[in-house]
Amino acid sequence: MTTHITLGKWTEDDLDLLLAAASQLSDVGERIQYISGKFLEIPYQESTLVGNCETDEEFVVNFSGIDCFTFLDYVEALRQSFSFGEFLERLKKIRYKKGIVSYPTRNHFFTDWREYNGGSIKDITGEVGREKTHTCMKSLNLRSDGTLFLPGIPVEPRSIDYIPTTSLDDHILDALNAGDYIGIYTETDGLDVSHVGIAIRHDDGLYLRHASSAPSCRKVTDRLLMSYMKEKPGIVVLRPRPFHFDIFCGTL
Repeated sequence: MTTHITLGKWTEDDLDLLLAAASQLSDVGERIQYISGKFLEIPYQESTLVGNCETDEEFVVNFSGIDCFTFLDYVEALRQSFSFGEFLERLKKIRYKKGIVSYPTRNHFFTDWREYNGGSIKDITGEVGREKTHTCMKSLNLRSDGTLFLPGIPVEPRSIDYIPTTSLDDHILDALNAGDYIGIYTETDGLDVSHVGIAIRHDDGLYLRHASSAPSCRKVTDRLLMSYMKEKPGIVVLRPRPFHFDIFCGTL
């Protein structure tokens, strides 16, 4: 397995110090808000991962440029780690099914986290949305014309819960925690979400912290969630589970 590590503005010692500080925050949401804040202003860069159905997968860590999903990969792995070395092992288990680094075992879809990282992530969309939650069946990876989004990856039938944007009232927004992972539901056949980010709470409201690909931005930034959600269909909510580091240390 080939490994490529680009740490950007950090050194391994810097990251060890960051993780030591983050580990003092017992609340999962506070820890994620703290860690993800260190990524603000990092440039957006697409296609940083290496591998496809014709090319061997490489294990990539690239903190100098990130897309919306690798941003979540890194934050979730960091929040579970005490050291940079531990982060690398956690990232393998979060990005890949059973920690096996290969293109077929990569978690390509947001709800793959629900299916394959259930020990550390829980889908709470229905819990938050209650009777306002909508459910649909999708054939992930299958376009409406019968072709595949990702050649070499099997089509997987999956039930998707989402909360329509028109139902995002104060009660639902108040039920979201800082640190919740937010997927922007898409009506496109074959996909579960079109974008992902992290719920962040500031004094003036609830924000989406995300790696924005918008031409006017192209960096990790915070935006008021409801402002971002204009003309978007809805949200899928995954909540990180609290855990004890000493329990997880023996499971790698």
